[in-house]
Amino acid sequence: MRAQTWLNGVLAVALLSLSEAVLAGAAAGKLPEDEQGFVDAVGKLNRAQLIALLGEPARAEDVKLKDSGRVVASIWHYHNINKDAAGAFYPTTELDIIDDQVSVVVFLNNDGSDANPGQTYEVQPNPADL
Repeated sequence: MRAQTWLNGVLAVALLSLSEAVLAGAAAGKLPEDEQGFVDAVGKLNRAQLIALLGEPARAEDVKLKDSGRVVASIWHYHNINKDAAGAFYPTTELDIIDDQVSVVVFLNNDGSDANPGQTYEVQPNPADL
C-alpha cells in the first residue's frame, strides 16, 4: 500500500512538472508563433490566461444564455500574432472558446470579416482533463 501511495505521489509530481514546463513559456509571455505550437499552447489556457498573454482581443463576440446572461462561448480575433510555414504573419487568428477553453483555432488571411474559411485546427483536449 505504501509503495502505491509513493508511486502515485511520484506520478503526480511528474505530471505537475510537465504541466508547469508546458505553461512556463506561456507564463513568460512567449506563446509560439508557429501554427501547431500555438494551437498546443492555447489549448491549455483559460480566458484569463489568454488575456494576460495576448491582451484583449481586437474583436470579440459572445454567446450568452438568455435566462442568466452567462457567457458560454466566444469568438476572439487577434491580428498578426502567428506565422505560416513561409514565415509570413496571418492577418487574423481566431480563437473559438467554449466553457472557458479554446476549442478551435483558425488562421485567416484576412481581417476576420471575410466569410472564407482559413486554416482551422480543433484543439485536442488534454487526456488528463477528461
